[in-house]
Order: sequence, then C-alpha cells, then structure tokens
Amino acid sequence: MSEQYDLVIVGGGISGASLLYTTAKFTDIDSIALVEKEPEIGAINTHHTNNSQTLHFGDIETNYTLEKAEEVKEGAELLAGYLENHDPDREMHAKRSKMVLGVGREEVDSLERRYEEEGFGDLFPKLQPIGREEIADLEPKVVEGRDPDTEMLALQTPDGYVVDYGATANSFVEAVDDDAVVDVFTGTAVTDITPKPDGHEIETAGAGTFDDDATVFGAGSHSLQMAKELGYGQDKVLLPVAGSFFLADDLLNGKVYTLQMKKLPFAAVHGDADVHDGSITRFGPTAKLVPALERGRISTVGDFIDVFGLNAASFLSYANILADRILLPYVLRNLVYDVPEIGPRQFLPHVQKVVPSVELDDIERAKGYGGVRPQIVDTEKKSLDMGEAKIVGNDVIFNITPSPGASTCLKNAMRDTHTIVDFLDDEYEFDEDAFREDTIGEFPRAE
Repeated sequence: MSEQYDLVIVGGGISGASLLYTTAKFTDIDSIALVEKEPEIGAINTHHTNNSQTLHFGDIETNYTLEKAEEVKEGAELLAGYLENHDPDREMHAKRSKMVLGVGREEVDSLERRYEEEGFGDLFPKLQPIGREEIADLEPKVVEGRDPDTEMLALQTPDGYVVDYGATANSFVEAVDDDAVVDVFTGTAVTDITPKPDGHEIETAGAGTFDDDATVFGAGSHSLQMAKELGYGQDKVLLPVAGSFFLADDLLNGKVYTLQMKKLPFAAVHGDADVHDGSITRFGPTAKLVPALERGRISTVGDFIDVFGLNAASFLSYANILADRILLPYVLRNLVYDVPEIGPRQFLPHVQKVVPSVELDDIERAKGYGGVRPQIVDTEKKSLDMGEAKIVGNDVIFNITPSPGASTCLKNAMRDTHTIVDFLDDEYEFDEDAFREDTIGEFPRAE
C-alpha cells in the first residue's frame, strides 16, 4: 500500500534540506517526505570536503554582473541570517575577512571600475578598496615576497562566511525532524516515478511506494536525469565539472580570491581558510571534465550517458563548446593537475599569485576532496548555460544547482514553496514574513 503525502522532496543535500525546512516550518502543509539515497543527509556535493565552503554574496565574484550580484546577494543574506540565528557557537560556520585581489595595473583598474563605476561599492556597503599596507595587515602572506613595485588593490569585506554546508543541511532537517508532518527516509533510492492526474507515484528501494500531490527533485545532476525520464528538459544535457583542491599550512586568515572571467568562472583559483581546521589553507578548485554524475563513482557513468543521450545535438553542443580557444586549453591544462609530481608543479604558479612565497613542497593534492558541478548545456543554442537551472512541470520541480546553488538555497526554497502552494491549489499558506524574520532578518547590516 502506498504512503500518501502532499509533498515529496527527492534529495537530501542543501537544496532539498532547505526546502524541507521552509515548507515544514513556515507553511501549513499536512504531510511532507524527504527521500535521500545516501545513508546520511548532505553526503555528496554538500559535504564540507566537496566544495569550497564559500557563501557567495556576489561582492567579490568578478564574473557576476551587477544584476546577477543583486540576485545572489539576497539569497546569501537569507542563509547568513539563518546561520547567525541558529548557529551562535559557530559549529557550522565561521566568519572571516574575504577579498578579491588585483595584481598589476590592468587588474587594479578593473577592480576600481567595478567598485566605483559599475556600482558594486553602492550595492555592498561593507565592501571597501584597500591597498598594499591594509592587505598586509589582514593577509601578510599575500604581500610577503611580492615585488614592491607591483601595483596591488583588493576589494575587501568582513562578510567572509565559511560554511559547512553538510552540517547546515543536517541542521535544516533536525529542526523539523520531530514534526508530525515530516518523514525523512535516508538510504532510500528512487527507482521509478509515474505521473498521475494530480501528482506522482514514486517507487523506492527500501521504503515502498509514495503517492504525492507535488514533487521536488533537489538531487543535483540526477535531477535532470529524472526530468528527462518524465519528458522534460529534452533540450538540455550536462557538462559535469569535477573540482579538486590543493592543501597547504595555515597561510591565510580568510578568503582571498583572484579575478574571474565571465566565460570561465570556475577557472580563477582562490585560497580559503577551512571552516573546521584552522591549520590548513585550501587552494583551488581545479576543474576537469568527467563522464559521471558523481565524483569517484563508476556507477554514475551510466547515469551520465542517460542524461547525455548519445544523440547528434549533444555531440554537436559538446564540440562547439570545447572548440572554444579559451575553454579547450583550460580543459587540457586541468587534466595535468591530477598527475603525480607534474600536477603540483603546474598548479604552483596559481597558488603563488595569491601567496608568492609558497614553494612546491608547501602544497599537496587534497585526496578525497572535491565534487561534481553539473554545468548546463543548451543543445538548441549549443552553448553553456552558467548558473542554477530549474525546470517546472506539472506538479513537479527539478532543481539542477551548480554554484551558487548552496549559497542561494533558502531563496530557491522560498520560490519553490510559492510554486508548491500553487500546485496544491492554494489549500495551504506560506508565511513568508515569518520565514524572512527567521533568516534575512537576522543578517547583520552595515552601521
């Protein structure tokens, strides 16, 4: 016999967990289930070793336009407010300085334009331009050993939230796990889903069959796989990008970014203090293409093929993207970084742009770190579609969330909650005011 739910959320990463928290805490929906295939919540890309632990506001991400930054800013402030409100002992997050570093006249000019002319100084009141001496006060290793004649400028802010997204996902679930309307199923894979006139029938391995009125997939790369099985997203495939990191001693006090390119936002290396271990600094990420939906899991190669489709449109789209004179050399160069002995030597100059005094013996590849970010490919335009992707169908939502999906998880959950209430014919209400008071209402503003 099937279990009946108003809402079933598939995926227990930060995306699914934040939606569970939002719907269970701030709506009067009668019954909600969260289904996660792993034994634990937040075990794949959300796990703290598999991402850069950054809460992206759009202030130091130089590939963002002002409009994109405005969009991301509210999402980041929602999550930052939640952390300020629910993690006073900072077990899930730390707050440190962060900056984007410009080295040389061209990069300095770019940051000055960004701050003054493009409006980022107005949008982010805490963001301030600082010169060599102030950079040295905050991050001595960034200046130490650098040519004194080289021009430097940084845009710096104290809002450098370093987040354990896995712990945050667990906190969302724990906050509502005892609620009578919520059931959480871990170690439970979805094996089939069948549309009904209202909602879906969802078959699982281990927990039987669920009938629901609304379904949301927050399953990362697998969300598009599920969408295609139901006939959605036929004009999309995935370009899975696997990120890795290098580790060094505690060289930095906070986060130091280098300038990003709009075409390759994942190409700029940054240095990050770890959220839990103050004795190490991460440098990365690297980015290489992998034919799998999860890092290190051969079983997901078949899942990638399901999404890719092995059709002419997919192959032509890949060919068009990888023929780019900027992207192709970058892809080939990143393959080298995983090669023993050679990889660290080739990656070293990127680390030295942040910390000039670093030597080869100071860095090592972080074994077991890194996840997969599913970049969306539009097979009609034959181009990469950077950023988060969402497909909305009949009583179903599919979230495919590369960066900054974790940073904007609560904003995405807020939007999806409104859509879910619509799916349920407005039988229920969403108290957005209470949601905002609990989250963004706790975000500390500039004085």
